[in-house]
Amino acid sequence: MSFLEILKGIIIGIVEGITEFAPVSSTGHMIIVDDLWLKTEDFLGSDAAVAFKVVIQLGSILAVVVLFWRRFMDLLGLRKLKGKDARIEAEHEGTGEWSGSGTGRLKLMQVIVGLIPAGILGFLFDDTIEEHLFSTETVLVGLVLGAILMIGADRLAPKRPKTNTVDQITYQQALLIGLIQCFSLWPGFSRSGSTISGGVLLGLSHRAAADFTFIMAVPIMAGASLITLLKNYQYITADMLGFYIAGFVAAFLVALVAIRFFLNLINRIKLVPFAIYRIVLAVVLALVIWL
Repeated sequence: MSFLEILKGIIIGIVEGITEFAPVSSTGHMIIVDDLWLKTEDFLGSDAAVAFKVVIQLGSILAVVVLFWRRFMDLLGLRKLKGKDARIEAEHEGTGEWSGSGTGRLKLMQVIVGLIPAGILGFLFDDTIEEHLFSTETVLVGLVLGAILMIGADRLAPKRPKTNTVDQITYQQALLIGLIQCFSLWPGFSRSGSTISGGVLLGLSHRAAADFTFIMAVPIMAGASLITLLKNYQYITADMLGFYIAGFVAAFLVALVAIRFFLNLINRIKLVPFAIYRIVLAVVLALVIWL
């Protein structure tokens, strides 16, 4: 592939890394940037271009694993944190809080419960979503509807959150957040936007909702990427590997910075500023498309 084509892969990777964990829809932004500017479908083909947008999310997933590795080790039962180690993890994740010494911790089963609804719908309708919803027009609709949900979440949320850390989440909250996450199957709606909004409406602090969103992101995004690879591997040729690798690395490096920035920001500015950005972007898109 040419240098210019590799550069396009890096640009899309940067867009993915910046937007994956902010409630603005990474898939929506990648579709917008690609459809209106980069047009990778012209040299990759439609199937490989769609696969690329899903597969480079693995770079962002890896960034989450790197930053939250203590939490994942704990969830898998490979590392039990007590005392000083527990405080180190809390500081590492940026919460400054710890709920106990091995009890009252977020459990793997709670994460699984949160994943079930979107996992089932995604498995059943993956082909339909890729075939009919990966367009700038559908992203525009998702941006507006997601913004409405986010504004509603900030306006209707309890003044004092009942759940201040991810370790206080109940099974019922996990399931309901998982149900609300199903909205994110529509490109442009935003997985993090829907889950954080759902968590806030259910009494979680913005930071606790964001933490739970990031933890759930790893298995569901990894699963989606794996399914896409298995379905489209025949369209990914050897000469495309440089393009895919460039996008993956860019997404990983940018996400490392973006995740920390977002987690330090979300409790301060809440969801409304992101919702306003989404609405402005939707208006600009509408003007570009229809004028």
